[in-house]
Amino acid sequence: HRQQGSSCTELLRIRGGRKGVSAKHTASEVAAKTALATQNAGGGKAGLADRKGGKAGHAKFICPLCKQQAPSMKNMQAHYDSKHPKDVLDPAACQNAHEIYGGTTQGVAVQGTAVAAKKKKKGDK
Repeated sequence: HRQQGSSCTELLRIRGGRKGVSAKHTASEVAAKTALATQNAGGGKAGLADRKGGKAGHAKFICPLCKQQAPSMKNMQAHYDSKHPKDVLDPAACQNAHEIYGGTTQGVAVQGTAVAAKKKKKGDK
């Protein structure tokens, strides 16, 4: 049952456009689709462990004095300045957690990387 005064163009707008014309997507729709493809979510226990950074965590360097972790040498210098002001930072003494534990996150549940890997594998054959 159509309302009085409704035109054909209004009907087309309600149905989602004309046949053969691609839909225009909003920026939020595109952003949501990209987030779902690239966000590391799900994956069960393996995905949870991966999001936490595995055994290494997300930080790379380990303070030799207090075992506090820092993601970069610049952050480690800031840590030394605030927590160990009397000591001098020796970059060689800082352990590299990624080398010890074999890296950090693997992207277990990132759908976009799985699709990209599948395409790459398919292209190699």
